[in-house]
Amino acid sequence: MKKIIVLPAYNAARTLRETVASLPPGAFDELLLVDDCSSDGTYELALELGLNAVRHPRNRGYGGNQKTCYALALERGADIVVMLHPDYQYDPRVIPFMTGIIEDGICEVVLGNRIRTRAEALAGGMPVYKYLANRLLTVLQNLAAGQNLGEWHSGLRAYSRAALEKINWRENAEGFAFDAQFLFQAAFKGLRLGDIPVPARYFPEASSIGLLPSIRYGLETLLAGAEFLANKAGLLRTARYK
Repeated sequence: MKKIIVLPAYNAARTLRETVASLPPGAFDELLLVDDCSSDGTYELALELGLNAVRHPRNRGYGGNQKTCYALALERGADIVVMLHPDYQYDPRVIPFMTGIIEDGICEVVLGNRIRTRAEALAGGMPVYKYLANRLLTVLQNLAAGQNLGEWHSGLRAYSRAALEKINWRENAEGFAFDAQFLFQAAFKGLRLGDIPVPARYFPEASSIGLLPSIRYGLETLLAGAEFLANKAGLLRTARYK
């Protein structure tokens, strides 16, 4: 199976080199970076590192970046696509295990779970308010979708080609709600979702959204859940669920 790792990048120049260097040899066939009109030289650094890189002419947002990532990966013949935030927060040594779960036909969607235990997550530097919000939203999302994922908010995910072809992700939000919408769509389609623990690092250079954007993200996530439930009950049929 052809494995492509996609890096949705925005102002990631401070951590891109370390992220690329940490990738385990043999874990992928191709590395693709999509720069969302960064202002810090991310695109130029990607070219310097020898990556396949494209640059948006304007900033489209986190979801818009992923749309380009997945479209290009499918065009390049990917059988498995791994989405990794290029902020050096996630330990990519788990990627071969994630893709292996998909190769063996166990799951079509696999997430890296940063929260194996509360103590581990907090000791790694996750802010307390983010930990609490993560736990609350994950419980609600699991209940709504009938899943048992350890975390719904990971920036390390692996998808089979079939999953990307079955889900209408092109209709998803251009912002951070994209990830939650994708998982709800996967549950709606009856795809098999799973996760594995992944060590995570928290440091100033790692990408992170502030308190107010986090609140907005939480509300958008709840709305995504409400949309899923309405479509599942037959009360709505929105474009994302066609």
